[in-house]
Amino acid sequence: MKLYLNINFRTKVGENLQVIVIEEGSEEKLHALKYTDNGNWSAEVDYFSKSISYKYQLVNEEGFILDEEFSLHQLTFPHNYDEFNVFDFWNAKNFPENYLNNKILKNKLRHFKPKKVSVLKKHTHLFRLEAPIYHPDWQVVILGNGVALGNWEYLNTVPMSQTDFGIWEAAVELPINQMIQYKYGLMNTDSGEVFDIEYGDNRWALPNAEKNILQIKADHFFKFKSYQMYHAAGVAIPVFALRTEDGFGVGEFPDLKNLADWAAKTKLSVLQILPINDTTANYTWTDSYPYAAISVYALHPQYLSIEKLEYPLSKELEKEFKTEKTALNDLSVIDYEQMISGKWKFIKAIFETNKEKVLKDRNFKKFIKENEEWLIPYSAFCVLRDKYKTPNFNDWKTHKKYIAGKIAPFFTAKNKEYETAMLHAWVQYQLHVQLKEAIDYTHDLGISVKGDLPIGIYRYSVEAWTEPELFGMDFQAGAPPDQFTDLGQNWEFPTYNWEAMKEDGYRWWKNRFKALEQYFDAMRIDHILGFFRIWRMPMSATQGILGYFYPAVPVRVEEFQARGIYFNENRYCKPFINDQILWNYFGEERETIHNLFMNNHFDGTYTLKEEFDTQRKLADYFKENPIGWAEERLISLAANVLFLKEQLSADEVVYHPRFNIEKTESYQYLHDDEKRKLSELYVDYFFKRQDGLWYEKAMEKLPVILNATDMLICGEDLGLVPESVPQVMDRLGITALKVQRMPSDNIPWYNPKQAGYMNVVTASSHDSSTLRQWWHEDRELSYAYFQKQLGQQGTAPYDLEPPLAEMIMKQHLYNDAMLAIFPIQEFLATDKILTNPNMDEERINNPAVFPHYWRYRMHLNVEELLNHEGFNQKIAHWIADSNRI
Repeated sequence: MKLYLNINFRTKVGENLQVIVIEEGSEEKLHALKYTDNGNWSAEVDYFSKSISYKYQLVNEEGFILDEEFSLHQLTFPHNYDEFNVFDFWNAKNFPENYLNNKILKNKLRHFKPKKVSVLKKHTHLFRLEAPIYHPDWQVVILGNGVALGNWEYLNTVPMSQTDFGIWEAAVELPINQMIQYKYGLMNTDSGEVFDIEYGDNRWALPNAEKNILQIKADHFFKFKSYQMYHAAGVAIPVFALRTEDGFGVGEFPDLKNLADWAAKTKLSVLQILPINDTTANYTWTDSYPYAAISVYALHPQYLSIEKLEYPLSKELEKEFKTEKTALNDLSVIDYEQMISGKWKFIKAIFETNKEKVLKDRNFKKFIKENEEWLIPYSAFCVLRDKYKTPNFNDWKTHKKYIAGKIAPFFTAKNKEYETAMLHAWVQYQLHVQLKEAIDYTHDLGISVKGDLPIGIYRYSVEAWTEPELFGMDFQAGAPPDQFTDLGQNWEFPTYNWEAMKEDGYRWWKNRFKALEQYFDAMRIDHILGFFRIWRMPMSATQGILGYFYPAVPVRVEEFQARGIYFNENRYCKPFINDQILWNYFGEERETIHNLFMNNHFDGTYTLKEEFDTQRKLADYFKENPIGWAEERLISLAANVLFLKEQLSADEVVYHPRFNIEKTESYQYLHDDEKRKLSELYVDYFFKRQDGLWYEKAMEKLPVILNATDMLICGEDLGLVPESVPQVMDRLGITALKVQRMPSDNIPWYNPKQAGYMNVVTASSHDSSTLRQWWHEDRELSYAYFQKQLGQQGTAPYDLEPPLAEMIMKQHLYNDAMLAIFPIQEFLATDKILTNPNMDEERINNPAVFPHYWRYRMHLNVEELLNHEGFNQKIAHWIADSNRI
């Protein structure tokens, strides 16, 4: 079989195009294209299969790749032709068919049955269009000049067949002596009416005089108008926050069915949740933090419904269970410790009673076999965590280092740890069954589910134990100062060893996405900036303020010299303390403090003693010797530096400016010329020199990782966002997040009416206060917002009244953004009857407080919401009217 591949692509002198043909079961084959004229390139390829995958790339004279396609071309050939003349477009990742042809489309069209296109020997052209059409009653048609294409008449168009999700094809016989002009249109299959055609110039096809060659016009993307694109609205709520009659003081996986029923009534089509992985480290309330999972695969046992397990509770335990359930459900917030200890008590009792049947269950055995790569290490980790009363494997008496062969005996029946290991595996099986059932139920209602992927891993997790070489275990990840906190954030997670991950093609990430795809149609990547660079701190730091970007173009000693800056490492890299600073921090207690913690140099300056010269050493000291008022100030003083030192190797040291260098007391004691030069260096480091590096690093890993999934990917891109981030996200078709009160520009708030299509808009997030709380945080800002954003006259009311909350919601719905997703609290704020009397119980997280107790629960049952017809109809009307069905 012979293929003639053609593409129009403008190149510069010395640049060439190549095509890589990917044949299943064999090595990739590279073919050079030949230039003809007017930007046209072609290649002749011998091929021996009825389907093909390939991609184009641009190279220079040395063969260096300048640009490449990240989405593959895929064609299937009819059997009655042996030669094909294919006309391609460069397949950009941000073409709508590459980000909209995802699991949401497949969920929306879940009853879809592909149709075949009959290609006869007489046909001259096969038109193939990639166009994900979300409306089930719409069909793509083709029309153009000539009788065969209906002479541009809407009543005589050629209907196309959807041969796969978002793939439309039509075979036609066209005159051999006529240039063809055409466009694609949309027809309503109920009425048979062609109601619109794509915008822009006509498309062109060359005549085909060769009887034995089929010309394939492999077109990309329907030229959509805004209303034709996929738009949706959804509700965001952590699973733990769901309140139903069946709960055990916390939301459970089966409760998602209730939420889906409510979403169906209100015409919301997306449920967004927070991470649901197991965070059980200490069985205390600190485990409520959902972004510190002990496994990126295992689900959290808190979401398991005891009453919906395969085996019932014994009669003796039923009464005790109901008593505890009632007490926990009566609480306004989650009591994590009582809830999790109660659940494990009843889970263990059921397992013990039904152990023989559980261990013989074929489905359970199948689950273990299919998931053994992560499930066996996880189950062993849980056994050892509980045995040694800590997740810190460095403190275990045995198995500190993971060796698969030494863990395997845990899963042999004669081993003393066997039953406990199988208990943890069985809990994961039951969680999977309950979640999958809830997801399938939700999908049957035409509703999609959006998950949340944390950027980091917990330092004492299964992954850190089994594959420590993939992580920077000697460092901590976090975030620089932002609108949440002036001190930055220290998540205490290890960083990623991206070079090690690259060596096996990012297997770790691909497997992670594959696991998530079992349940989710879309995925929010938490802190997507982590794929560009991470905010990295040494283990000696406790606050995020003592971090620096990694990777980064650092400052070397030679640069200080080139800029005319006299570099003194002690002055720049150690906390600067003089008499005035000592007085400012400690007042009358300064002598006591410096005698205990500092060396006095008797020239008006001081340094921290070696045993107290880092934040970590100070924090450890104060754990044993609490002096409340002094601890915070000393730890803050330890951050009074101008530069952070990084030891690249035994012989090479580089430096990074401390964030907000001009706000340090150390900076204030420099002379003016030194301040000016350091400020110029600071601006260059943070806002100029890094972008090229970060763009390169993101484009190195993100395309490979994202091509491993067909979930819709949304990136949380809040905070200090470099210019490279929106560039990469746009190029790769990743939707961005717009939280109204967290604008990236220097403005008081973001106007959702200005949102472009590739955005998710929302009024609040799980990290922010709710709208009702925000209204009270800054009265001047609320007043300005009331007048300028909401267009109201007079004085802003003291509280955010339901009509104003409604206006805010509508402004987020009536725009061009792909998704408008709101926390459940904001929906409830639009109805006086449903509003929570205690607004301060509605906040989910405050990033400035770490560790924070994640314990929010809805104040009413989801079942109650289903009965509020007026409220539900109101929301359903908003959704329909804003074209977000």
